[in-house]
Amino acid sequence: MTDTDAETLAERVRDGDLRLYELEEHADADTAAAARRLLVEEHSGADLSTGGEYAFDAADAESNIENMLGAIQIPLGVVGPVEIDGGAISGEQYLPMATTEGALLASVNRGCAALNTAGGAGARVLKNRMTRAPAFRVADVAEAEALSSWVRDNVDALREAAESTTSHGELKEATPYVVGNTVFVRFAYDTKDAMGMNMATIATEEACDVIEAETTASLVALSGNLCTDKKPAAINAVEGRGRTVAADVTIPRETVAETLKTTPEAVAEVNTRKNLVGSAKAGSLGFNAHVANSVAAMFLATGQDAAQVVEGANAITTAEVDDDGDLYVSVTIASLEVGTVGGGTTLPTQSEALDVLGIRGGGDPAGSNGDALAEAVAVAALAGELSLLSALGSRNLSSAHASLGR
Repeated sequence: MTDTDAETLAERVRDGDLRLYELEEHADADTAAAARRLLVEEHSGADLSTGGEYAFDAADAESNIENMLGAIQIPLGVVGPVEIDGGAISGEQYLPMATTEGALLASVNRGCAALNTAGGAGARVLKNRMTRAPAFRVADVAEAEALSSWVRDNVDALREAAESTTSHGELKEATPYVVGNTVFVRFAYDTKDAMGMNMATIATEEACDVIEAETTASLVALSGNLCTDKKPAAINAVEGRGRTVAADVTIPRETVAETLKTTPEAVAEVNTRKNLVGSAKAGSLGFNAHVANSVAAMFLATGQDAAQVVEGANAITTAEVDDDGDLYVSVTIASLEVGTVGGGTTLPTQSEALDVLGIRGGGDPAGSNGDALAEAVAVAALAGELSLLSALGSRNLSSAHASLGR
């Protein structure tokens, strides 16, 4: 690439000979990005030189973004190592996290230290169901009931159609929901190591063709918002979406005092009054302190769809004092949508973060890498919850931020 090449492309755009999205047809991706920077700098007066200094070829991101002109760099760090006893990931693990929020990794790292003194955290994926819920129009409630019955009786035919589009996805459920003359069918798939949204969409479209061919229903929208993607939704909290995953730990009373500077009783009370009662009063779908923080940081680091942090924050934190006077804490995330293949996971920097966990790409046919990532995120969330609840219980939240210069 040369500046002259980029300037020539930019001049052709100025003259109306080319459009921004056509530049890759006439030059390599890096030259096209440089031309866009020139045009945007000229138009806005901004200096985009830092954004133009990215570490991978622009061609590596062609499937991830259009009209690329550079890259935003977010600081990347790690917490741990933390001991994990998971169904898909185990042993000491560093957890990669990318964020611009000062004190976040310090807080999660303190939680990891507490987890380690207790022998580590347990973690398990409880369910893997990526969903897509098309909306169908019927004449009336009688036809709605007939369509619902047909769907329940013909799941095998829908499964055959859906799975004809993928060598990995498995249709597990197809559940009808009726609202007047609208019928939603919530298809739920095991998508293995992929987050699976595209897989589920393509498979569901094939199944919809069968429904339209065999019933009186007309497809209105391939996504009817009962899925529910990238929006807060009670159905995700109850039924799950993506991976439902939980992590927990029992921390000895002495450790709570020495490492977290508080008591099991104080942590349990803060959790009850803040995370449970406070969240209920607010009408929140997330009964937790700040699970979104850990989810977002690990999503950014590992190339997940950042918008799906909305569902990833759909979590319940519990805390109680057990019969021995020790502290039991758990985090259960109902709808964590993660994968280790496809999407942003293929970008070089995000692939490196997945390598830190040893789970880049596809694992065995059961989807073990995707499960491992979900368990790692849950443990990070557990550490973050434990640290924040303890800071609140010991009343040192503001002093901790002040000492870190935030």
